Amino acid sequence: GVDLGLIAFCATAADASRNMIGFDFGCGIATVLGIVVALTTFPLVWAFMSWRSKKEAQQDPDTLMFTSERPLEIKKVPGALGSYLTFLKWTSGNLVGNVLVILGIVGTAWYVMTVAFPANSAGVEFFVDEEPDQAIVLVSARGNLSASQVRDVVAEVDNRILTIAGIRNSVSTATAPGGSTGSGSPIGGVQDKPADVVGELQIELNNFCCRRVATEIFAEIREKTASIPGVKVEVRKIEGGPPTGKDVRLQVKSTDYDAMVAAVGTARAFVDTVPGLVDIEDGRPLPGIEWELAVDREQAGRYGANIVSIGSMVQLVTEGVPIGKYRPDDSEDELDIRVRLPAEERSFSTLDKLKLPTTSGQVPLANFVTRSPQQKVSSITRKDGIYTMEVKANIADGFEENGRGVTPDDKVAEVQAWLDEQAWPESVQFEFRGADEEQKESGEFLAKAAVASLFLMFIILLTMYNSFWQTIITLATVIFAVVGVLLGLMATGQKFSIIMTGTGVIALAGIVVNNAIVLIDTFNRLREEGVETREAVLKTSAQRLRPIMLTTITTILGLIPMALQLNMNFFERTIAYGGITSVWWVQLSTASIAGLAFSTILTLVMIPSMLALPANLAAPFKWLAAKIGGRKARRMVASLADEE
Repeated sequence: GVDLGLIAFCATAADASRNMIGFDFGCGIATVLGIVVALTTFPLVWAFMSWRSKKEAQQDPDTLMFTSERPLEIKKVPGALGSYLTFLKWTSGNLVGNVLVILGIVGTAWYVMTVAFPANSAGVEFFVDEEPDQAIVLVSARGNLSASQVRDVVAEVDNRILTIAGIRNSVSTATAPGGSTGSGSPIGGVQDKPADVVGELQIELNNFCCRRVATEIFAEIREKTASIPGVKVEVRKIEGGPPTGKDVRLQVKSTDYDAMVAAVGTARAFVDTVPGLVDIEDGRPLPGIEWELAVDREQAGRYGANIVSIGSMVQLVTEGVPIGKYRPDDSEDELDIRVRLPAEERSFSTLDKLKLPTTSGQVPLANFVTRSPQQKVSSITRKDGIYTMEVKANIADGFEENGRGVTPDDKVAEVQAWLDEQAWPESVQFEFRGADEEQKESGEFLAKAAVASLFLMFIILLTMYNSFWQTIITLATVIFAVVGVLLGLMATGQKFSIIMTGTGVIALAGIVVNNAIVLIDTFNRLREEGVETREAVLKTSAQRLRPIMLTTITTILGLIPMALQLNMNFFERTIAYGGITSVWWVQLSTASIAGLAFSTILTLVMIPSMLALPANLAAPFKWLAAKIGGRKARRMVASLADEE
């Protein structure tokens, strides 16, 4: 409880500095200090402040009642503890109560995991959808734009954005048309940019306390820039977690380039009809024409022409023929000296009229060079030697279906269902990338981590208990604690975050197992002192009810500030609700609170019943053995009497 309380303090205070390195360091020191306090300071303070001496405590009849020295009299136990022991005597004192408790818990777990949670879940997400304080505005435009035209387009978007309330600063960057590689960003935080991006604007929002939510600001940006002709504006927030790009990223792979392009076109046509998806794009080449010059080598050979000389003639009407280099006095770099025709003569008609000097005289290029238009291809992407393209889209802010917000997982499932219904060429393959891929990888990792942690706990507990049954009982509370996590998510309407909720579930296992260990260790000690099994169960529960409840309550109270997003600034003596980074810890703390509360009920009810189950199962057989043994004894006595 001390450790978790200090960690909760660090997490709630971290929003003031937003320094994650300082947060990690501070929480590490807080944890170490908590352990030192728990192991040294608290025992000393308790020793000095204890009211009663050890002798007086041993003479207390209430204390002796729960030890092996006196039989337990439940009727003399007052208050809530007496009611708890009365209930526990029925559930653990007979086989019927044991079976009802176990079946009730298993049935509840099955219903929650298979019926209630799937029907009432808010969805699954990869990382927390936090409130951003920065965003990137991508400006796309097509056409043969000059540098000055690109500058004017980006400046127009920038001027309109700066009039929006809630935006503090804007830094714009203009690039040449087609200059974007589609990966990375000079500003950072953007993955997989569209191929027709001509400019980027990094915008910084006002403090979270004094502005609207980012979704409203982004919607106004789209509204104010929608009227700019020929310009498409896309707003992307800086991703606080692992970068995943757009919400839905469908990768199409094929060994046949034409088949892949056709499949991408079909998939794009469907994605355009899916409600709730915006900022849709695909990896097909942008509309454009490039001219292909084909040289008839046989015909050129007849005239004595070669490829190098033909290329030089073509360069005269394009970028120029290099004839030398020049280095200015004020520069260390050399400049190319090129020769080309005047601007008014750089045309296809001039190219057709050009004559190439050969050994046979001046020969027109048109005699052996043909020109044909082709689809312009800016780049070709291969992965593992296979052609790849992507169809990408974002989910519209605030879009809902069936009364709840839509997650990327929902749209991925919808697109996947459509893909399964279509007939595709054998060479075409589909795979979802981005958040879906990262979510699956993280889910598999957390599942393996959970199995590994359970295995390690199993080995340690088996070594300590020397009993498979008690080890299984302890681990069962860890597994059933997940049910409490799901109940907490349903009650609060939160999404299941693979990263944060999954981490909370893993961390919960280490907390939950402690309560079970406390109960079972006390039970074993009483059994060693000769207490009968069912009475040992009741005395164990009476002794450990208060420590377990105190541990649970203090831990939950320590996590409540994180769950409620309460930011405590102890330097300025202020308490604020919400924040940019406080939302990160809501799902983790909610999972720990709900799972711990539910597992405590399991610990106090299920574990006593399961500890008493072997004795209750063996009781009828002992009675039968005693009955049979009594008959045999009477027969032996009768036979001895007859002999006499």
